[in-house]
Amino acid sequence: MKLLLPLLAIPTLSYAQSDQVKKYWYNGAEISSFKLEQSKYGEIHPGHAELIYVTEPFLLDKQVKNERGKVNSATVLKLNSLSTFNTGIYSYRLMTSTFRPVDVERFPYALKSVSTMQDWCGQVFQQINYRNNHWKLELRSYFENPGDQNLTLPSAHSEDGLWVTLRLDPNKLPTGKIKILPGAVATRMNYTQQSTLPTATASLKKLGEKSTYTLAYHTYKRNLTIHFDTAFPHVIRKWTEETGTGTTTATLKKRQMNVPYWNQSRPADAVKRKALGLDPVAN
Repeated sequence: MKLLLPLLAIPTLSYAQSDQVKKYWYNGAEISSFKLEQSKYGEIHPGHAELIYVTEPFLLDKQVKNERGKVNSATVLKLNSLSTFNTGIYSYRLMTSTFRPVDVERFPYALKSVSTMQDWCGQVFQQINYRNNHWKLELRSYFENPGDQNLTLPSAHSEDGLWVTLRLDPNKLPTGKIKILPGAVATRMNYTQQSTLPTATASLKKLGEKSTYTLAYHTYKRNLTIHFDTAFPHVIRKWTEETGTGTTTATLKKRQMNVPYWNQSRPADAVKRKALGLDPVAN
């Protein structure tokens, strides 16, 4: 079966960076690999992380990829964020897919995020959808607490969506004291509840060529800081997550743009992972 390209058409964008966005983001995927030092169980565990950004058409009503050229569609910048690490004998595999329209004027928030976490104990799945000015959250967990939940939460920025907003226009990032939907993986990793929106202080600092964006949560001990280039396309160089049990750090190793990874699925293509700072064979 022939694979569809991620982008069917380039819409008209309405904000100042539209020309930059089209020139950079509408030419294949950006793939970055990071050295991961993951805090878990009070210790630091080595691992690796990947951020894959790519534009694709997105149906606004169904909130799925537009594969047949239907109307009521917008171009989103999708982020697939993956982390892999081991804690002693067993493995963790984490992934979040976030879909955020590139038109940051028309769409202030991301529209959807799907997160999964697998380890040798079991699996957790969470999906959030932004519709009718509120969030619908679906959670499925093997733990008795939180167990299975379906929640409705008020309108607010989502932490997972801010990773995409930052790459499009950091000036659209919220600052000051805000209500926010925390990152799904962080919530599950730190065993915190997501039944209400916590408060955080958000700050954006520009120091010449480098900038940082920080979320400092009030209701539980967690600070997230993303280090990125001030100039477009605002490449993420590093991030740190501080909790009551330790600090997780991810540092950029390799980055490539214009990667048509959907056409590189043969066994012979595995060697290309080396150029991305990944093992030639998935582990």
